Amino acid sequence: MVELSVNKFRANLKSYVDQAIEEHVPLKITRRAGKDFIVVSAEDWEREQETLFILQNANLMKQILESNLTHQERAGYLVTKEELDEINRF
Repeated sequence: MVELSVNKFRANLKSYVDQAIEEHVPLKITRRAGKDFIVVSAEDWEREQETLFILQNANLMKQILESNLTHQERAGYLVTKEELDEINRF
């Protein structure tokens, strides 16, 4: 995370916003009088919100755990060669 003062951020607003969007690096903007704030791209924000939704959903977390265990035990569904060939045609 890049940390900079609100004055420096204000002076180079466009370049810092472009950096946050293109490099997917959040910016922590500090202020002397007031609370700090974070600048992130909309894409990164949406991804974080999706992650939080999944982490807060007990049913989804249970499915992920079960799927991970199945994968580790190699006990899950095995794709046939024909199915794999059909998938790879796309």
